[in-house]
Amino acid sequence: MRSVTVMNSEPRPAGGKGPGVAREAELAALEAVERRVLWLSTAIIDHANRVRPNPSGLKVGGHQASSASMTSIMTALWFHALTSEDRVSVKPHASPVLHAINYLLGELDESYLTTLRAFGGLQSYPSRSKDPDPVDYSTGSVGIGATAPLWGAIARRYAEGHFGGAGTGRQYSLLGDAELDEGAIWEAIQDPMVPGLGEVVWVVDLNRQSLDRVVPGIAAERLRGMFTAAGWQVINLKYGQLLQGLFARPGGEALRARIDAMGNPEYQRLLRCSADELRERLPGTGSTAGPIADLIAPLDDGSLLAAVRNLGGHDIRALMDAYDAVDDTRPTVIFAYTVKGCGLPTEGHPQNHSSLLTGDQMKALADRLGTNLDRPWAPFGDGSPEAALCAAAADRLRRPGRVSRRPPEVPADLARPAPTGTGNTQQALGRVLLDLTRRAPEAAERIVTVSPDVSSSTNLGGWLNKVGVWSPTERPNWFADDAETILHWRERPTGQHVELGIAETNLVGLLGELGTTWSRWGQPLLPIGVVYDPFVNRALEPWSFGIYAGGQSILVGTPSGVTLAPEGGAHQSITTPSLGIEQPGCVTYEPAFAIDTEWCLLAALGNLGRPDGSSAYLRLSTRPVDQSAAAVPTDPAARERRRRHAVAGAYRLRRHENPVVTLAAMGALVPEALAAADRLAALGHGADVVCVTSPDLLFRALQARRGLSEDPTWILDQVFPAERTTPLVTVLDGHPHTLSFLGTIQNTPVTPLGVTRFGQSGAIEDVYRHHGIDSDGIVAAALDHVE
Repeated sequence: MRSVTVMNSEPRPAGGKGPGVAREAELAALEAVERRVLWLSTAIIDHANRVRPNPSGLKVGGHQASSASMTSIMTALWFHALTSEDRVSVKPHASPVLHAINYLLGELDESYLTTLRAFGGLQSYPSRSKDPDPVDYSTGSVGIGATAPLWGAIARRYAEGHFGGAGTGRQYSLLGDAELDEGAIWEAIQDPMVPGLGEVVWVVDLNRQSLDRVVPGIAAERLRGMFTAAGWQVINLKYGQLLQGLFARPGGEALRARIDAMGNPEYQRLLRCSADELRERLPGTGSTAGPIADLIAPLDDGSLLAAVRNLGGHDIRALMDAYDAVDDTRPTVIFAYTVKGCGLPTEGHPQNHSSLLTGDQMKALADRLGTNLDRPWAPFGDGSPEAALCAAAADRLRRPGRVSRRPPEVPADLARPAPTGTGNTQQALGRVLLDLTRRAPEAAERIVTVSPDVSSSTNLGGWLNKVGVWSPTERPNWFADDAETILHWRERPTGQHVELGIAETNLVGLLGELGTTWSRWGQPLLPIGVVYDPFVNRALEPWSFGIYAGGQSILVGTPSGVTLAPEGGAHQSITTPSLGIEQPGCVTYEPAFAIDTEWCLLAALGNLGRPDGSSAYLRLSTRPVDQSAAAVPTDPAARERRRRHAVAGAYRLRRHENPVVTLAAMGALVPEALAAADRLAALGHGADVVCVTSPDLLFRALQARRGLSEDPTWILDQVFPAERTTPLVTVLDGHPHTLSFLGTIQNTPVTPLGVTRFGQSGAIEDVYRHHGIDSDGIVAAALDHVE
């Protein structure tokens, strides 16, 4: 693979314009729009910080310099290259540029331009769910927004191939060069799925600054090599027309070599120099100093100052050519060299990241850009070339309205007899998916599972054999005739399982994007991602961000807890039960029995792919449990009552005639609670046993009872009625605070048991005893209340 350096000498036709007069007219209008975008984005931040009243005195903030480095890149993209089918992820700190462009396109009312970072106004960073104007991808957590279009491309292909309506189009990421320090970037680039995504285009704003400093060293060549090695087309957009012209003169090659070899801090210092200082510093030392000095000597001060900051990322013509040069057969990255704060008084300053222009500086900027500080939002004049360009772009980018399909009905109960014998909740996951293909095929065809190389070890093997593995093209299964191969790896466009590499961040990134297809293209999917529960923490941030961005999906963490006794502490999850409660936009379940798993999974699937839907997290276990202990009623009405309780958060598993204590247990620890109840009864102390399936839903009900939400509260009175109030002992395979709030339902004493230390290897009995969550520990805690 070779890097492509885009030159300006031979402009190519684009956007329906040929060379010559029409091309030059388009270029002139684009440059005028670029200046207006720079002004608007700067003024949006200025108004929020300097003009809008701020009684609290707290910092409002904004990033004028970071926005300024993106104005040319985004102007050329929106007003020249984009089509209505394309989608763009905008780097977080350039959100004012996006809002400025949407305003010029008629997609944002002027009244919002004064509301940046105000309650109900323009968000700090682009948000699909909260901004009033079109935002394709939510960004804000560094690196996650950059990779989202990779997973968006896969999600679009999947939806289009299975159901149609998702169309085509490029997936752009606009990211800062400092974002390339994020490990999630390189995990995504290395995934085997990515090299085939020809619709992906990344544009790196290479301004060589981070929040605190100028980035030392010259990393661009190394970065280009890494992308090239990953199979990407690399376009290097380093110099603009002025510098290209100087390079063509005598002494120009020496000047190019001097700038190419110059470290980032030295180059940035040149941007802060006067013309006289620049004539002294730029030639440097050695044999090339004389030719460089001779080259720049005839330049007037203005031309010299303009030339040294004339980088490719601020050259509209070069950007147009770069977008036109994209090869749609493989991913593309464009390294666009820029100056942070370009066009502002703060340009190139090493601490300009959050700096704000003063009132005098804003007035001078308005005068230079041909605007008016007193009328900052004035539109282009009717009939002007700029107004015509904006109107044409708005017409080209207008997306047709889409009718969103309602997701198919998911049955609440598959009406199978309650399982008997020994089984675990992880096994139940695979069985329910297979049952759905037979009992609810319309719902099953919308299910897409995703895993990071753990399909067989999380009981998805049967499902995978049934539905196949998704691939954009059919691939041969070289083990199809191997009689000893149990897992049949059939890769084809009709498959419903997507297998990624081992990185959990990639899994949840794709999961989030699969969960947005209902809102992007009107095609709801029912995505389920399966990951080892101890590694949910690795995926937590992008998973949370995907939910924030509107993705609705189910994350299954399995196996879980210290119940993985022989595996040792490194593979035992402690905090994940409470994480499920604390995650907005998500319902968490931890079922104890296979039938509970079925009901909770079906309820979670029924909440996907719709405006009022939500994501879900299921924490499952590989612990073998006697399924008859679930005591599922055989009477249909009683069974339905049990189901409703299970999906609402809890049910009474055992009811004593005269209880003096209540044992509330969750997941794998329910057998210990039942054994403890038996021992307490033998000691003359009656115990009720409550099986908690969702502490999340119980906490929401408690909040609603206090008037803090509108969630239903009936489950509290059904499972924890006032007339049966007793002291509580709660127990789970996780941190004990997860269930400690249950005592506040009826204001009763509570002893929470759980895991607060790193796990140990050993037999399950030994490990439970070590953490005090075995039946001995439960009985002892109960006796503290009743004796």
